[in-house]
Amino acid sequence: MPDGSGARVDPSRGALALLSRIAHVPAITRRIGLSLGADLCWPMCYEKLLADLDLSIELGGDSLRFECERVTIEPYDLQQPTRYDVVLDRVTHWYATSREWIKKAILLDGTYVLNNPWAIQSMEKQTTYCAMMRLGLPVPATWMVPPKEYAESDDLQPTLRRYARFFDLGKVGEKLGYPMFMKPYDGGAWKGVSRIDDEASLRAAYEQSGRSLMHLQKAVDPFEAFIRCIGVGPQLRPVLYDPSAPLHDRYQTTPAELSDDSRALIENMTLTINAFFGWDFNSCEALLKDDVWQPIDFANACPDSQVTSLHQHFPWLVLAKLRWSLYCAATKRTMRTSLDWDGFFKLADETEGAPLAERMQAYGDLARERLAAADFQSFCDTHLTGLNALADEYFQSPHARDAIQQKVTALFPEHEIEEFTELFWQRIQNWRTQELAPQLEAGA
Repeated sequence: MPDGSGARVDPSRGALALLSRIAHVPAITRRIGLSLGADLCWPMCYEKLLADLDLSIELGGDSLRFECERVTIEPYDLQQPTRYDVVLDRVTHWYATSREWIKKAILLDGTYVLNNPWAIQSMEKQTTYCAMMRLGLPVPATWMVPPKEYAESDDLQPTLRRYARFFDLGKVGEKLGYPMFMKPYDGGAWKGVSRIDDEASLRAAYEQSGRSLMHLQKAVDPFEAFIRCIGVGPQLRPVLYDPSAPLHDRYQTTPAELSDDSRALIENMTLTINAFFGWDFNSCEALLKDDVWQPIDFANACPDSQVTSLHQHFPWLVLAKLRWSLYCAATKRTMRTSLDWDGFFKLADETEGAPLAERMQAYGDLARERLAAADFQSFCDTHLTGLNALADEYFQSPHARDAIQQKVTALFPEHEIEEFTELFWQRIQNWRTQELAPQLEAGA
């Protein structure tokens, strides 16, 4: 975590600083840290786009430039100043050292972090389901069942003898209804998820669950559409999703054909969940059945970011991260140290009994306010007007193709590397011609 004397210095900054002093305009560098794990492709693209953008803006009387570097893992003094104004974090789930450094950076140094590390650590699916039920979202019926097995401890047997009650799992299944899904209450990359179609499969899955604390959730079956909506700050991208497909085909290339009402509902739902839990970057899943969008999985605050899963949607994500992090760094966005749920609960009480779309619009408006949506759009319109043209050039470059190939090489067997590199490359070219080109023609 290079906060101290190991800071890298760019000699060209000296000339810039001198000119700025002569012009009586302070020269300030905003620094963005990338806290990474196994990520390869998106950081390479992000870094190159930021370097090529070579952004210099005037804001609040200051002349601002931007740099980024990768955050390292090493010993640190808790009171050692942090170099970064913003940190994009992708490892909080897995690396305690990085997570605890990020907490220190927020509390002692005022660093803005994507995402809130306390929320990611503590807001498992149980909390998210209950919170969104409190707001009136149509989350499918969900039960929690005690674990099949327990870790032995001195107090375990007395506690179970006094308080644990025998239950008939089959009767729980009858009350909930089949089909259903059994899944760990805290989630985690589809691990331990089982589709349950009858009592026999319910009992078999429970026997295999071990010490995991499990949810039973009524399946939305059949459903007419499955959407995963990706949110980065106030930026949103609803994508058709097929969890039964191989990883590289789960995010569908066919555009999500949504009515205006459905799109508004899904976008408001995603913004509400993200703002509620302090997640700048999250994805929310919802299933459509009988004209009702039911959210089923929305605690994904470390969601897919790799080209090997996002493919055609990958450039959008890289650009969304770049825009939002630049905005947060430039404006010195303040981290919310309290999640402050009361505003949403107040709206829930005030809109009780109103149609779902009306309630979601009220929540969405509050979420947009908290995510500074209008100010962010103004920032992009003023300072990032050339980013799309730069992205068009970059995502047909050898550097972009190399980023794809490096990620494919890390995940795929040798005989499939060229095949899948080409597949993902062509899908990104499709994004350029089908999505980016019309924006450029329209002057966006």
